[in-house]
Amino acid sequence: MTELKDLVVFLNRIHLFGGLKDDQLAGIAARLEERPLPPNAVIFERGERPDGFYLIYKGKVKVTRPTQKGTDFLAFLSAGDYFGEEALFEKRIRSATITTVEDSTILFLARDDFEKLLTEYEKLRPNFLVAIKSRKLARALMFKWLGPKEVIYFLARRHKIRLYQTLMAPFFVLFIPFLLFLWAFVSTNATTPYAVGGIVLCADLLWAVWRAVDWSNDYYIVTNQRVVWVERVIGIYDSRQEVPLSTILAVNVETDAIGRILDYGNVSVRTFVGSIRFDYVDHPVQAADMIREYWERTKVIGTQAQKIAMKNALRSKLGLTVHPMPGDELPPIVMEDKEVQKKSVLRIVLSNVFKLRVEDGGTVTYRKHWFVLVQQAARPLFFFFGVVTLIGIRIWYLARTENNAVFERIDGGIPRPDTIVVSLLFAILLIFGWMVWEYVDWSNDIFKVTPEEIIDLDKTPFGSEERRSAQIENILSTEYERIGLTGYLLNYGTVYITVGGTKLAFEDVLDPAGVQADINRRRMARIAKKNDDNASVERERMATWLAAYHQNVTEFNTTFSTPQDASAINPGDPDGVIGEQGYGDGNGNGDG
Repeated sequence: MTELKDLVVFLNRIHLFGGLKDDQLAGIAARLEERPLPPNAVIFERGERPDGFYLIYKGKVKVTRPTQKGTDFLAFLSAGDYFGEEALFEKRIRSATITTVEDSTILFLARDDFEKLLTEYEKLRPNFLVAIKSRKLARALMFKWLGPKEVIYFLARRHKIRLYQTLMAPFFVLFIPFLLFLWAFVSTNATTPYAVGGIVLCADLLWAVWRAVDWSNDYYIVTNQRVVWVERVIGIYDSRQEVPLSTILAVNVETDAIGRILDYGNVSVRTFVGSIRFDYVDHPVQAADMIREYWERTKVIGTQAQKIAMKNALRSKLGLTVHPMPGDELPPIVMEDKEVQKKSVLRIVLSNVFKLRVEDGGTVTYRKHWFVLVQQAARPLFFFFGVVTLIGIRIWYLARTENNAVFERIDGGIPRPDTIVVSLLFAILLIFGWMVWEYVDWSNDIFKVTPEEIIDLDKTPFGSEERRSAQIENILSTEYERIGLTGYLLNYGTVYITVGGTKLAFEDVLDPAGVQADINRRRMARIAKKNDDNASVERERMATWLAAYHQNVTEFNTTFSTPQDASAINPGDPDGVIGEQGYGDGNGNGDG
């Protein structure tokens, strides 16, 4: 059985119990029932009546949902996670099945004790409600860019006060159609004010709906890997900014008097450069507590993995059996955006024709979107079609005019083409060269992501070449944005990569979310490999020292236990004076 003090430490790390003192946590810990479970044990099934609340003290469980076609996997939950509270709050049956994946220790709080807990500590209720709201919203939205083992712990929109603020302008505009309708009502036979008022009213209602939808499209997200801010403006702007939990330096909360009353505020997540800011976020204190909890959990997981690796290195040096590393101790690497793998036929064709993304041997090469090429080639295309039109008009004119032809034979000699047509054809040749130059200029602007670095290569035809690069492990944060109607409809935009105090920009690339995922996946893989290599070298060095000590510990103990050998250890003290002064007792047991 786990000791009470250890349970108090465990509960103190979980955001649900934030704000409680140790004696209060001890009272809660005393009510918990400890249940050791083997792998593949079903804790509860979908459709059962809720019996209580569960905390994972050790091990891992999986959340699934039976369907007509089989079973849908929802998420993995590990030590420190919890489940079962949603059905208790909403007084309904279980919505999923929970099964252990490995040997696990589950802490169970019976339903009656759970209800007493919420009554006794009313401050806990908002913590649970935030978690429940986040999980329900996550299930409804199903973000496609999440990794296969990535779990959303916090998900929120901006507070509704922000929605009301955005709807103020459409509300005041309503006075315009109101006044027009009043004018039409007072005036006789005045139909124009009705028509104008109706148009203004419809436009204003559409504006209000657009603003409400725009409010609902912005999300603040905390997963077991990263902190994410998703911002969308329908048809105009699309951005996702994120930072890994391991790069966080501090989490701060800012609220004003109104915010404290209505429970909203700003959460600032500070990293090595800049910060991600959650503005007008619901329940800011709970959101900050969640970020801190999973940030600390990431550090603990990394420390545990290092300890296990060190133990295995030492066992290897001593010729003992090496235990396998736990499979899921470290946060999984961010996988490639699923949307990249599910493109429409048109996008696949365009990508192949214009080679917007080419992957070869772990290196991905991107070019700017084909629409940028169309923009660059707009002027030569305009002149091309203009000259072609002039040629057609000239040929039509010559065909309808007597004594004129495209090819004119003078005095029975060799037919000579019309001078104007020849000049226009020569102009087409020059314009075609112009178009080729624009294509080469477009194709020379490339962006590369390799397993080691990112490269921004800008080269003009027959001109200068500029190459900017950075080691991929030095990337601190990434952000993408799609601006304008064309960027939104054609799914292209710019990915910003922060490296030190500067930013690199992959401009106008197809599917910026996919490009960001490519960079993040390789960055995390590179950092993990580099950390593993450095840690491996250090472990080998330390293991060699410790193994040498262990293999010679008998000799060391014998040496220190022999009084006459003290002068050999310390030739400067042949009489053993040091031992008499309290630095050693002659048996190798110093006072310290």
